Amino acid sequence: MPEESLLLTASALERALTRIGHEIAERNDDAPDAVCVVGIQRGGVALADRLGVILGGIWGRSVEVGHLDVSMHRDDLDSRPAPDMAPTSIPFDCAGRTVVLVDDVLFSGRTVRAAMDAIHAYGRPRRIQLATLIDRGHRELPIKPDFIGKNAPTAQNERVDVRLVERGGNDEVYLERS
Repeated sequence: MPEESLLLTASALERALTRIGHEIAERNDDAPDAVCVVGIQRGGVALADRLGVILGGIWGRSVEVGHLDVSMHRDDLDSRPAPDMAPTSIPFDCAGRTVVLVDDVLFSGRTVRAAMDAIHAYGRPRRIQLATLIDRGHRELPIKPDFIGKNAPTAQNERVDVRLVERGGNDEVYLERS
């Protein structure tokens, strides 16, 4: 069994998301009506939904939120088992807007690269910003998040496990060592 250490408690996770929401609002204060939030399946979906609510509270209006599956846009399809697809739901046009991509953990950057490719099927955004709950380093691509909940440098053989209420967890983040 892997050894676990707690990275974020429920209250720390909530504070991190609230801070990210305020940072997004501050960075996009010139055009909040042009902002939409898109969660990357699986880990980013619940976080994107929560950020949509937080931003709605800050701006006093609803914020459009979508969910994006990137399985077929990955550059490592030939070296992995058949992808486990999840639904994509982006019921709005991304053209000319600021799209805030949301993922739970940023590691190599490959999932984000795939998301940037996939989002263009929904219009060409004016700009794409990246929000991640945990940035664990080890980038293989030149991807840098705009909004980070927590930097957690890890070893290659470690794993970050984000457990959310929406997925049957308790809103906690653990670092697992094998």
